[in-house]
Amino acid sequence: MKDPKMDEECQKRYKELLPRMFDYVDLYAKQKGSKVALIEYDTGEEVTWKDFATKSKAFAAKLLSLGLTKGDIIATSLPLLKEHIYLMYACYRIGLIIAPLDLRLKAHEISRNFEKINPKVYFFLGKTERADFRPIVAEVMKEHESICQYWVQFQKEEDLIMDGAIGISEFIKGIKGTYIKALLTGKLRKAQKNVQKQDPCLIIFTTGSTGYPKPALLSHENILVQNIGLAVGFGMDENDIMCVNLPPSHVGCTTEQLATTIYGGGISLILHIFDAEKTLDAVQKYKATILGQIPALFAMQWRLPNYNSFNLSSLRFAIYGGQAVTRPFLENLSQMAPEFGSGFGLTEGAGFLTYTPHGGTVDEILASIGYDMPISPISIRDSMKSDGSAGDEKNPGDVGEICFSGPQVFLGYLGDEENTKKTISTDSYCYSGDLGSYDDKGLQFAGRAKFIIKPKGYNVFPTEVEDFIAQSLKGKVGNVACVGIPHEIFTEGIMAFVEKIEGQDLSTTELEEAVKNIAAYKRPNHFEIVKTGTLPLTRVGKTDYMALKQQGEEIAQKLRSEGKWDS
Repeated sequence: MKDPKMDEECQKRYKELLPRMFDYVDLYAKQKGSKVALIEYDTGEEVTWKDFATKSKAFAAKLLSLGLTKGDIIATSLPLLKEHIYLMYACYRIGLIIAPLDLRLKAHEISRNFEKINPKVYFFLGKTERADFRPIVAEVMKEHESICQYWVQFQKEEDLIMDGAIGISEFIKGIKGTYIKALLTGKLRKAQKNVQKQDPCLIIFTTGSTGYPKPALLSHENILVQNIGLAVGFGMDENDIMCVNLPPSHVGCTTEQLATTIYGGGISLILHIFDAEKTLDAVQKYKATILGQIPALFAMQWRLPNYNSFNLSSLRFAIYGGQAVTRPFLENLSQMAPEFGSGFGLTEGAGFLTYTPHGGTVDEILASIGYDMPISPISIRDSMKSDGSAGDEKNPGDVGEICFSGPQVFLGYLGDEENTKKTISTDSYCYSGDLGSYDDKGLQFAGRAKFIIKPKGYNVFPTEVEDFIAQSLKGKVGNVACVGIPHEIFTEGIMAFVEKIEGQDLSTTELEEAVKNIAAYKRPNHFEIVKTGTLPLTRVGKTDYMALKQQGEEIAQKLRSEGKWDS
């Protein structure tokens, strides 16, 4: 049941909300200056609130000295270093917009992103123990050196610095003097004063499961309102130590875990990159109280042979998100932390928009993906009208497009008015691209609007069929994914990709027998049985339905040549 006390607390916090992200760093620098704000697991270094504030100001002064002005964009290809966090909050301070890119991107993918955002400065890794990023950056530099004015390489060894780039040591040389000068002249104070709550501050590229990634533009207010919801929804406060191990290119890290912990005055325990065993060691060593991950990362940790040797008793809450989970998953999660929860979220809302009941049981959390908060209400609507206004609101329990409104609605896709208009209605409702229903049990997810399968004119929600197969053959199948493939007779046929659990026998006959218990039009035309862990995933661990559709079309073509698909 929706908790009215949480709604009241959200409203109260919204009225008291400071306008800009960096205001909370400065607030805690004054209130608790010598207390720890950040712990960097990989180096063991601890950063106080006072140091955090000072270093982010010093970075801001340096950026101002380069001639950068409000609205300029900085791109990064960096892990979650403490210096990366200083840089983020430096940008927030002076009205710059930071765009953290996924470290796994190849040269052509980075170039595509550069074409969309035109960054003035690019901070990137050089040669590391894991990989040499310089050849990739060299390709990007050839195409974009006329637009990007500064190429800053995070590399201590001077002899490894690329031609055309400057090393981070050179970049920060004299930064103390630059900072003092910016303070004495009032340049930094003036730049900070010019930043408003609805100014853009962060670009997060959408994951691209429905096409090429788009640059979602987020404001200070978008993020801070999400921080209110997450803090209230899951009871986070200044006594919490949040383990932050997700990539900065995703809202799960930058706006949810990191920004919410900073907003609440807690401690951010950061890992440069995700490592299953190191994450557990970090929780154990520093007594982390909250761990948030996508389901696939939890599963990786549970499969470690030494998992049970870690003392995780400090964890009070585990947060998961990004995809639907099974009862066995939640039962495992309940053994890891006494409280756990999830919700519905997306990049265009700066993260979470609904929250499962605080203290909820496995049954309660399986019942829905949570309730909204009054500041950013969820509504279920018909498709957008031809004039660009939002469609009519559905009755409780009816399936429609999941929309939300309020100050979490993002500013739009940078430089992409067409897709922005398809996403934000003229009356300011944001269309998530997902289907669902909402009633007194909360939000029920029905699938991606773009992935509705329409065999014989019927609407089939992939999630419904996927869940049915997974539950019907529990213990034999892992993940299931259904896609629609062109069919000469049915318009679209349903192809189901089913992961077989290792050591189990699974046949197409069993699957066909199982789905006899759902409506005939929902039954897959073809089952493709695959090994566990082989379904393609997006960069943030969600099932990549675009890649599956491509695979499915290739499989259908082969079946078609054998007379087994369009019949």
